[in-house]
Amino acid sequence: MPCHNQQLNNVSSGQEHPMKQVRFANSSSSSSSVPAVLTNSEPTDATTQPVSQDGLGPQLKLLPLNDQIRELQTIIRDKTTSRGDFVFCADRLIRLVVEEGLNQLPYSECTVTTPTGYKYEGVKFERGNCGVSIMRSGEAMEQGLRDCCRSIRIGKILIQSDEETQKAKVYYAKFPPDVYRRKVLLMYPILSTGNTVIEAVRVLIEHGVQPRHIILLSLFSTPHGAKSIIQEFPDITILTTEVHPVAPTHFGQRYFGTD
Repeated sequence: MPCHNQQLNNVSSGQEHPMKQVRFANSSSSSSSVPAVLTNSEPTDATTQPVSQDGLGPQLKLLPLNDQIRELQTIIRDKTTSRGDFVFCADRLIRLVVEEGLNQLPYSECTVTTPTGYKYEGVKFERGNCGVSIMRSGEAMEQGLRDCCRSIRIGKILIQSDEETQKAKVYYAKFPPDVYRRKVLLMYPILSTGNTVIEAVRVLIEHGVQPRHIILLSLFSTPHGAKSIIQEFPDITILTTEVHPVAPTHFGQRYFGTD
């Protein structure tokens, strides 16, 4: 698959491919910067500051924080953002997360011949990767993954939470028949309580997928959501752009125009 920017791994030994470590955002600089614009449904007191991932373990990986990511986070959170701008910025942020998620997948060294006849030592993706989106908001991330890997297989899980008990229930699940052999990019943009993702991972485990082969791609996460998932599945990898006490839970409604 035509995906790039991967870490070189030696596959001749037959050992597991080590996960590439994503640079953590500097917690001191992020806490001192101007906080993102909050919607009118979000509290505005001083406690709603971005937090670091300290104490959550190396399974939680943050994209390196820069002004571009910070601006996209701000626009997505701003209640005055038009839907067109919201979708445009969300797609940009999704693409950044997907690109970094692909850096976590294994690939091998290869040699190709250039048009001028020279040999070039490069890399290629190993076969056996797939995406799984948690419907409906997770489907917003599918196009970003396909833009990077045109031929990748994508499965789906439909999970809904009871409004009173907040207990998640699986209504539909469809995966590639050999999903148990694959590395899985699980797509869900907003981690709030973590209940939906925990249930989705359980379904994948029931289909033979090992938690250490699951990489959760998310845009925003609360400390509680990330902690709940990591406590339940210590071997899973979570990749996100921000850990913040207040998550933009309006994401799905705004993205699909159902707000």
